Amino acid sequence: MSATVATPKREKPGRGGTVLRGVVLIAGALVFLFPFYYMVIGSLQRTPDSSVTGAFPNIANLTLDNYEAINSRIGLLTGLVNSGIFTGGVILGTVVFGMLAGYTLSVLQWRGRGVTFALALLVQVVPFQLLMIPLYVLIARDYGLADTHLGMILPFLINSTAVIIFRQYFLQVPKELFDAARIDGASELRVLWNVAIPLVRPALLTVILITFIGPWNEFLWPFLITKDASLQPLAVSLANYISSVAASAANPSGAVLAGAVVLAAPAVALFIVFQRYFTSTDIGSGVKG
Repeated sequence: MSATVATPKREKPGRGGTVLRGVVLIAGALVFLFPFYYMVIGSLQRTPDSSVTGAFPNIANLTLDNYEAINSRIGLLTGLVNSGIFTGGVILGTVVFGMLAGYTLSVLQWRGRGVTFALALLVQVVPFQLLMIPLYVLIARDYGLADTHLGMILPFLINSTAVIIFRQYFLQVPKELFDAARIDGASELRVLWNVAIPLVRPALLTVILITFIGPWNEFLWPFLITKDASLQPLAVSLANYISSVAASAANPSGAVLAGAVVLAAPAVALFIVFQRYFTSTDIGSGVKG
């Protein structure tokens, strides 16, 4: 006669614990969101108010004059378009090359794979600032790509972080799925497109978000490549405005905050749209046993 061992039931948190957890989460959210709220409110104030009451301004003091002032100086729409071209090109190159390299390093068997992955890890410890001068000489003088969007994009086309992320995700895909596709006559590119990529969507979204933040906020490298204001991303235009023009504005801090709001809005929107897709994928569900 076998004895049955009772499994202890997990106690549900009481009403008091649930309320306390909700209060803590709401307080944390408010603390996190307050800088963004203050940035928006500051960008709308006609007369700056740096006191505590400035967070709750008079409605009569709110206006869009700061946005008009900074737009007349640097052209917000032009800066946003340039930022979109620069960031979009970097994301496209990072995703394509990162996927191909990650798949090659995780699925294909070839001599030197471990050494190549070790070099990809080694690149992580080299600051980009150390490479900036030789890259500038290579891009601007040797390739003649100064004052072009391609010159801004080219050094960021391959991101070792993206390669590592894709490699780690592809390693989690059961090998049997790849073997079954090859037996059916699929080429390696078809295996990558039809089998591997649909199973690692969280990695794809992670790479897009991580890659977006860097070039979208980058101002030093595009500034080195081009001095043409019509080609500069918004981050570069804002940096130039803060350093040279802001002091002469009627409300310098309000104009700077207005530019910061325009720069931050696409990043926040992208995160809000994509965060719902950050769900774990059961990549082993296609294998029996």
